[in-house]
Amino acid sequence: MTKAEIDPISLEIAWNGLKSIADECFITIMRSAFSSNVKERHDHSTAIADAKGRLVVQAEMSLPVHLASMGGMMRVLIDRYGDDIGPGDIFIANDPHVAGGTHLPDINMAAPVFDGERLVGFVANIIHHADVGGAAVGSMSGGLDEIYKEGLRIPVMRLYRRGACDEDLLKLLLLNMRLPDERRGDLNAQIAACRLGDARLRDLLKTHGADRMETIFDAVIERTEMRMRKAIASLPDGTYRFEDMMDDDGAGTSDIRIVLAIVKSGEEITFDFTGTDPQVKGNFNLTWNATQSAICYSLKALLDAGIPTNQGIFDAIKIVAPPGSFVNCVAPAAVAMRANSCQRVVDCVLGALAPVVPGQVVAAANGANTSAVFTGTDPATGRMYVYLETLGGGMGARFSRDGKDGVQVHITNTSNLPVEAIELEYPLRVEEYSLIPDTGGAGRQRGGMGIRRVIRPVGHTCEFNGVGERFRHQPWGIFGGEAGASGRFYLETPDGRQLPLSSKATGVPLREDTRAVIETPGAGGYGKPEERPLDAIGSDLEAGKISAQCAGEQYPQWTPQRMAAAG
Repeated sequence: MTKAEIDPISLEIAWNGLKSIADECFITIMRSAFSSNVKERHDHSTAIADAKGRLVVQAEMSLPVHLASMGGMMRVLIDRYGDDIGPGDIFIANDPHVAGGTHLPDINMAAPVFDGERLVGFVANIIHHADVGGAAVGSMSGGLDEIYKEGLRIPVMRLYRRGACDEDLLKLLLLNMRLPDERRGDLNAQIAACRLGDARLRDLLKTHGADRMETIFDAVIERTEMRMRKAIASLPDGTYRFEDMMDDDGAGTSDIRIVLAIVKSGEEITFDFTGTDPQVKGNFNLTWNATQSAICYSLKALLDAGIPTNQGIFDAIKIVAPPGSFVNCVAPAAVAMRANSCQRVVDCVLGALAPVVPGQVVAAANGANTSAVFTGTDPATGRMYVYLETLGGGMGARFSRDGKDGVQVHITNTSNLPVEAIELEYPLRVEEYSLIPDTGGAGRQRGGMGIRRVIRPVGHTCEFNGVGERFRHQPWGIFGGEAGASGRFYLETPDGRQLPLSSKATGVPLREDTRAVIETPGAGGYGKPEERPLDAIGSDLEAGKISAQCAGEQYPQWTPQRMAAAG
């Protein structure tokens, strides 16, 4: 059967069948995982790949940052195991340098799907595990300066052979991770999703057969590439440049430059990072796969958000990223906080293309995955606990809308953890969870607000580790919009004093009479502040999103008379 013989309706039906399988696998993990990071925050992804390892479909709720990681694992898996792959196998990996991953907490699994003796494809998934060992609890602290300190490195290995688990391998993995019972529960959720995906895809094969299914895979990928190239062609030809900075790497290097030149000609587009700073000692470096995910997300979001997320997007673009640079690091570079750096790559793409797609771009968002890890011994059970969360912040303002407040942005679409879930599962009390006034950048459209989370331990002393970005370099505004506010960490003592913490705070003792305060960055505004309608300023004041002082200082049209009338 040729691709021309697949009519659009049949292809769409098959495509929706594949999407429903990926989505069902995603929900299976969400409902069966042990950790709050997965069952509440949904920090996981699922996908289907063809027999060549090319990603065909990613679940609707999956994280864009996981896109290239799953594809990277598939390539290594096929290269390593070749024909030695059989029904009932499940492979596991996490290493960014040898297994196609992006950081160690993201453990990949993949299971082959057969039609008789013929390999047709793979079902794959990722969970961000709350701890995978290493020098710091949670495996995500700032200041870790080599991959060996970040946790257990897993090359592509076979966890199940023909349906039988390699118990020795599983014991080795769990022995090197904190909270092994929780880790086992999350791994079992991944295994369950692999088995479900295998069963569902084999059911679909009964309808289509292996030949037709492979043709469907090819058609989906090729049509995705065609659609992306058509979208690229809509951009004016030219070279577009932008650069931005990371605050620091937590290990002595500050103001890390990411330099991007986008060269567009016809249906071809190249993202050239020549001139970007070298890889750094701290754990903010990006592997090739992480940079690729950030670029693919950005282009899809700007040009055609409905494009399927698969190999076709990769095939439509070219990336130049010098090995050993911050955006294409080499071993043994540390990479745990790579999501923050991915967000900055997204900002660079948006900043570069803003002049040619002003109606699609947004101002700089909070630009971070502000992470907080609380760990200690639960006084009620005597058992160790690890509470991990990455908190959202402001979303950049758009051409016709204010930025959203207190959300995850761009490559991470996880949820904020509910207060009830935190207090139910951990000996912690959330004393405040709020939006922060005056943190959204002023503009014709206002940038989104950051989040304040105030937490203290109950009946014990715990340890706090926090990692933030955009704590110095504020999220920039666009087309005259003002920058959003920076984030910060600090401790609040019983007498009300505020003790500032580093943006890469590690091993901070937190007593039960002291509160840890996490404030995430806001986001930039869009357009000149003097163009903001008066009723919008009044609404912001009424809702507490801006203060009267902020309104008077940032919006010249908001006169003292109007301030007095507003109370």
